[in-house]
Order: sequence, then structure tokens, then C-alpha cells
Amino acid sequence: MAGAAPLSHVLISTDAIGGVWSYSVALAAGLAAGGRQCTLAVVGPPAQPHQVKAVAELPGCRLVETGLALDWLAPDRDTLDATAEALSTLTARFGATTAHLHAPCLAGPGWSVPVVVTAHSCMATWWDTVRGGPRPDGFAWHAAATLDGLQRAGHVVAPSQAFADALHRAYAIGRTVDVIHNGLPGAPAGEKGRENFVLTAGRLWDAGKNIAVLDQAAATMTAPIRAAGPLAGPDGGAFTPSRLAPAEDLPPAALRAMMARAAIFAAPSLYEPFGLCVLEAAQTGAPLVLADIPTFRELWGGAALFVPPCDAAAWARTLDALMADPAARAELGAAARTRAACFTQDAMVQATAALHAAPARSRQAA
Repeated sequence: MAGAAPLSHVLISTDAIGGVWSYSVALAAGLAAGGRQCTLAVVGPPAQPHQVKAVAELPGCRLVETGLALDWLAPDRDTLDATAEALSTLTARFGATTAHLHAPCLAGPGWSVPVVVTAHSCMATWWDTVRGGPRPDGFAWHAAATLDGLQRAGHVVAPSQAFADALHRAYAIGRTVDVIHNGLPGAPAGEKGRENFVLTAGRLWDAGKNIAVLDQAAATMTAPIRAAGPLAGPDGGAFTPSRLAPAEDLPPAALRAMMARAAIFAAPSLYEPFGLCVLEAAQTGAPLVLADIPTFRELWGGAALFVPPCDAAAWARTLDALMADPAARAELGAAARTRAACFTQDAMVQATAALHAAPARSRQAA
């Protein structure tokens, strides 16, 4: 990788499917507000109209649909390397002075500008957490590409210490992984009168989100559980609820409004490097009931209730008990909103910009 360069134009790779998009737009908006020009390069499925509109309204930001293969859907290493090479070419084409990539596997050998990578997730750590056992062949070559990128990138960022630890376990990398928590712009508190339902949201088709446990819990619960998000994913994954009341895949404003009305927000994830949906719900003051996993303990300890992720009976008991206790919900919602104020867009942008401006630290000892 090249050494440090002035931070005047940043190419930010992203995908338009999940939380990576929200992170990338928040980062681009913050960097642009600080006087940098930002190009958001979308790989995989194109951005939806409301996403295109959101970027068009940001001064100093440009959206580019690349049509390139999405990193975690690439069928082989050659396709993945082609995506990385094309992004590098785009960087030169637009005169970007540095790049911010959303996946380590894209930090190939062809980059001529400094590269910072935020590892939002990876296939190897997902498999180790959600499935366990020997990784399939497709995961093996992808893990090798990820390891190469982790070693090459000028700086590697994880959104939580728990995920940084997971990367070290999975890849045994002898280098620093900087922890920069995700951050979002502030949001208004929820309405005073919340409605009698539990909300969960995200990629419902992703087994790592563990929505099935809430579907089981709903069978014995008094309060209804609504699920917002896509039921089918681009990798062929799907989830068909039998007891949840699915809401459609809502645009951001509508999802925020639903979070502001929900009596409780639940996230039963098995695998969660950060969990932007949880932060969005907490910003509205929604009481949080979360899976007892290291990431959520790190970020939300003392500001949420925790439940063993696969214990449907425990989920049902906890959610029903909290639903019947308005005072506890009010206290928990206030704690969530207070904690959410720690995860700001400004803090995330400032810490990330500092890495772009600093000399590369690839292969430093952890």
C-alpha cells in the first residue's frame, strides 16, 4: 500500500443491502461536511430510489453504481479479485486520494492509494458463530482472500472490540485492529404513547439474526411481535414466519417511525459485529431486549435486558414480563437512549478520518 496522502477525495465502497449502507452514508456525509469529496461506489444490487435520493441530497457526495459482484456473493476468487481491481481503477478515474473499503477481501495488491478497511462482518466468523464445524470450500477461499486483505490494508477497523477479537481468533493476524464504534446522526425521541407490540428488524433471512427464536417465542406470548425487513436474501436464504406479524421491508423513515411506536425492540442475533438497527431503535428511546452475546454486552451492558439467544421460552417470559411493566420499560428506554448518545456520527467520522490521514500500520503487532 502507498503511504499517507492528503485526505481530499475518498472513494468509499459499499453495498445497498443492509447496515453497511447506513454506515457508509453516515461516514460520507461526515467526511463531506469536513470538506472532503466522497464517491460512494456500490457493489452488488443497485441502490433503491430512496437510497439514491439520500446521497444526492448530500453536498460533496456522489453515488456510482458499479455493477460489480458483491464480495460475499462472489462465486470464486477471480471474480472477487476483479471487483477489487475495478474499484481500484475507479479510484484512479475519479482522482481519489484514499479509499475506504467495506470488506477486507477487497484490499487486493493493486491499490495505488492508502486503504482503510472497516470489517463489518466476514464469512468465516459468521460460519464459526452461526454454524460451527469445518468451513465449506467456498468459505475457505473467501477466508484466504480476507486474510490477504487484513494483512495488506493500511488500517483495519472493527466496529466493536468483540468483533476485533473474533477477527484475531479466526485469522491469527499479527497486526493492530482499530476499534471505532459505528455512529449515526442523532434522532428525535419516540412518541410518548407507545403501542402494544414488540418489534424486531433487519435481514430476516439471515440465520445469524436468529429471528426463528422469536417466531417460536411468539407462540406463547400475549403481546404480538412484528418483524420488519426482507424475508429473502440475494444468496437464496429465506425465512418464512409462522407466528410473527411481518411488516414489509420499510424505507428508513418508516422503520424509524415504527421503532418510535414499539413498546420493546428485540434483537436475538447469534452473530452481530455491531448492530445498527439496535442503535437506531435505542435513539428513539425504545427499551432493548437483546441476545446475550459479547457484542451486545460490550455496547449495551447496563442499558438493556439480555436473554440467552436460543432459549425461546426465556424470550417469551422476558418480553411478556417487560410488556406488563410500564415503569421498567420507561427506565430501560431512557437508559437505551442515553447509551445511544455515545455512538455518534461525529465521533465515528473523526476517528476514521484520523486513520486516513495517518501513515499505514499494516502488519503491526496487536
